[in-house]
Amino acid sequence: MRLSTRLIMLCAGFMISHVSLADELPQRWVSAGGALSEWVSALGAESKLVGVDTTSQHPESLKSLPSIGYQRQLSAEGILSLKPDVLIGTEEMGPPPVLAQIRNAGVPVEMFSAEADLPTLEGTLAHLGRLLGDEAKAAQVFKAYQQQLEALQQQVKQAQAQHTSPGVLLLLGHAGGKPLVAGKDTAADWLLTQAGGRNLATHTGYKTFSVEALAGLNPDVLVFADRSLTGDEARKALMKETPILASLKAAKDGRIYELDPTLLVGGVGPRLPDSLKQLTAEFYPAAPAHP
Repeated sequence: MRLSTRLIMLCAGFMISHVSLADELPQRWVSAGGALSEWVSALGAESKLVGVDTTSQHPESLKSLPSIGYQRQLSAEGILSLKPDVLIGTEEMGPPPVLAQIRNAGVPVEMFSAEADLPTLEGTLAHLGRLLGDEAKAAQVFKAYQQQLEALQQQVKQAQAQHTSPGVLLLLGHAGGKPLVAGKDTAADWLLTQAGGRNLATHTGYKTFSVEALAGLNPDVLVFADRSLTGDEARKALMKETPILASLKAAKDGRIYELDPTLLVGGVGPRLPDSLKQLTAEFYPAAPAHP
């Protein structure tokens, strides 16, 4: 009887410990980063999100959540009104005084890196896994994602062995304003390279280019993303603002492609493999298609 009693007490102790640990994990999350919001959803914790920023557009269901505005221009009052247990975001979120105000109100601010590479993503998912109390699932999700990208890289290598890598420029616009050209050390550059393109822009970050500079580079492929417009509307606005584009090889050959701008925010997200696969097919149209 004594042994049975001890076993019951021991099991009860474990259960109480487990429950208290679960209670300590944040239950009400606010996310200020599109990729982070997507990963929270991919890890099965979308129900914990009580507010998201304007870059959190996927999955579609996130659009029904309260908006905390643009990630770089957050309002402490708006975030705190949602009574969050935690605010997550990358180093892109701010401004710093607002983050300090949120911390002073007793809300933990969990910062993640916005670097676009696999080691950073592994750290991001491990961090989210700890916050969710399910590190094993986070590790499984990363492993599956890594395998997807490795398979895509094999396809790119096969295409590059038989075809010349296209010279590419990625233009980032905003409601038809003068576009910025994506250079090195950007998520756009990483994405173009992973898809098998050769980024012709050699500067760092995003900057405007002169008409002469664009004409001189004369890319084989143009990729554009607009933070406000989509489809034909975005394409027409781009051509109207930068008419020199119509004379480039990419335009003459009909090789101008649109990219979802939210893929360029907050690091590597779960939708990236599908977008990379599509870009690779556009960069190497003569290469055999892969399932």
